[in-house]
Amino acid sequence: MTETTTFKYPETANDVTPEMLEMPAEELQAVSRYPLTITENCDALYQWIADFMFNELVENNKQGKPTRWIIPLGPKGQFPLFARMCNEQRVSLKNVFCFHMDEWLDWQGYPVPIDSPFSLRGYAERQFYDLLDPELHPPDEQIVYPDVFDIEAYSRKIQETGGVDTTFAGFGYRGHLAFQETPNTRWQRISADEFAAGKTRIVKILEDSIIAHSQRGTGGYTQCIPQMAITAGMADMLSADKILLLTDGGTWKQWMLRVFLLTTERDSDYAITLCHGHPNVMVAVDKNSAEPIRCRFGRHPQGGA
Repeated sequence: MTETTTFKYPETANDVTPEMLEMPAEELQAVSRYPLTITENCDALYQWIADFMFNELVENNKQGKPTRWIIPLGPKGQFPLFARMCNEQRVSLKNVFCFHMDEWLDWQGYPVPIDSPFSLRGYAERQFYDLLDPELHPPDEQIVYPDVFDIEAYSRKIQETGGVDTTFAGFGYRGHLAFQETPNTRWQRISADEFAAGKTRIVKILEDSIIAHSQRGTGGYTQCIPQMAITAGMADMLSADKILLLTDGGTWKQWMLRVFLLTTERDSDYAITLCHGHPNVMVAVDKNSAEPIRCRFGRHPQGGA
């Protein structure tokens, strides 16, 4: 983590000012509390992530060490690239443990069918595992998804493998990692410490996430968006030796990127801020996601001064 001595860092999202939102990407990169990589476009970001994964895997294989990852399906363009690199250079994933962080559930809490366009497991199989040459493929028992029928199995498997090397986490419109949207409601608040210690859980998707997914994927039609999900716990994600936070979300993620890079305090309204205090956090985004937000009013929409 790096901080400048002259910039006054805001404590929470409500303290982020219009001036902070409007600062150019180069200035944001200079004052960011975390190492920030900005790629020219989304394709370059996917290649950057694939290279990061490949280099870490090669180094661990060379040392005879397992590679233990918590991985997202958003961003996801890196997975075909990574599979191709492994195939071309004959790099084995036999000693890789892949902990997928979430999956959509239907309104009754059952996993969506694997052939559903929303199935994250289905996407992973088609766009990652099926692309690997069979002799390089990780053993099936080392590919782990959160399981509604054994909700403690995910954390148990992480403990059995000795922990997590890297958590790769895309962050959402309201700062959620995986489906760890805020547990806070008008009736009840959960502390940041409680949220950070949270385990695998089943969640009801918040309305703004349903709207965001429908706007980006179904033409605004919300009826087909699954209403629930199962998600890895914050405790498991935060337990990794390294955390790599990612977005290819462009204008959807500009505000949340700046909230995380500049604020100093953890806030249970925004899961991403629970990474504050972790000793090894990096951030990588596409250029559009780092663009300034032009505020036309005296107070920006999120309530800053």
